[in-house]
Amino acid sequence: MSAAPNRRLVAVVLLIPIVVALVLWAFAWPAARMAPRDLPVGVVGTGPAADRLQEQLEARDGAFEIHRYDSEAAARTAIEHRAVYGAITVTAQGPELLTATAAGPVVAQLLHDAVAAQAPDGAAARVTDVVAAPAADPRGSVLGSSILPLAIAGVATGAVVTLLGLRGRRAAGALLGVAALVGMVAAALTDSWLGVLTGDWWSEAGAFGLTVLAIGATVAGLAALIGTAGIGLGSLVMVLVGNPFSGVTSAPELLPRPVGAIGQWLAPGAGGSLLRSVAFFDGNAAAGPLLALSLWTVLGLIAVLAGGRRRRTRTAESAAAPGRRPAPVG
Repeated sequence: MSAAPNRRLVAVVLLIPIVVALVLWAFAWPAARMAPRDLPVGVVGTGPAADRLQEQLEARDGAFEIHRYDSEAAARTAIEHRAVYGAITVTAQGPELLTATAAGPVVAQLLHDAVAAQAPDGAAARVTDVVAAPAADPRGSVLGSSILPLAIAGVATGAVVTLLGLRGRRAAGALLGVAALVGMVAAALTDSWLGVLTGDWWSEAGAFGLTVLAIGATVAGLAALIGTAGIGLGSLVMVLVGNPFSGVTSAPELLPRPVGAIGQWLAPGAGGSLLRSVAFFDGNAAAGPLLALSLWTVLGLIAVLAGGRRRRTRTAESAAAPGRRPAPVG
């Protein structure tokens, strides 16, 4: 047996376990290290009891980022604006919790457990769900499971556009068209049919579509700049890293540092946060994820157009060279 097949055999035997290890690390490590890290929580009140509660929460080694509010109404507004995940009020009967299961059922349960630990023996903490998850999806399962299909759809769109030989404006038009249609189909399924999203229909469709467009434009843009290897690189960033780092099934503040922050600047995490904002919180706190998705989209489309222009330049140079016929432009 020649040396080349032997080298290929060794490469396959070593490469596949490495890839599996990377996939398991990307998906399993954040889940295994899930815990609150500077989780924004409100404390209501100005008296000594509220001060003691804040001290108890702050003593948990940076688990919570405390925001103080003078009234329950102010705390409710902060929750509705996604400034905090919940708020705690100390009363004579024990602590009371304001939460929002629509912001993340995992976080709501975590806060409930934290408040229950502060309640007097035998007393049950009263819980008010300020922004409740829809009855059709009380655990937020559908929203959490929607990000991976969107990432796959974006990668597939960028790959198909590249492999079909579409370049420049044709490629950009295809990316925009697919994203718009996917957004409307996804909103029709999740909102109109299943009823698991309850916000403005067109805003939800826009969030779905922009997520697919950001990922598809990134993949197609990388492929336009570095060739078909860009498809693999884009898939790696958006699916292998972006999906498990998104925090959409829990919360970015529950993931290990700096995974949560990184995930919110990748398209899957930004898409999940944007969708949650428009579906349940009237668009509050949508500016950050909208900016991240817009950056990926703009940079990706610029790369797609630049790649098309470079190809046209090469074609024109080939046509000008004597004895050479121009290659077809897709």
